[in-house]
Amino acid sequence: MDQVEVFKALSNKTRLQILNWLKSPAANFPDQPNADFENVGVCVGQIQIKSGLSQSTISEYLSILQRAELINSTRVGQWTYYKRNEAGFEALGKLINQEL
Repeated sequence: MDQVEVFKALSNKTRLQILNWLKSPAANFPDQPNADFENVGVCVGQIQIKSGLSQSTISEYLSILQRAELINSTRVGQWTYYKRNEAGFEALGKLINQEL
């Protein structure tokens, strides 16, 4: 886990909101017809709609979160789904407790 990448990812209000939404996807997003939240995640289109930002901005934000190992993506057909990487959050907790 790269400390700079993680803290860069966490330094943006919208990226923090996305992580918060993905923590409880069923409470924050409408049902998805082709994938369940627990196994696959949330469709990038739903994240984009909820945020109110452009597709390109959301794609960049999700890419930053993925490089920081805070989310994972799954491709299903033409759609990409995202969910939190709980192992990444465990590593972040250890990083903070042991190194900072």
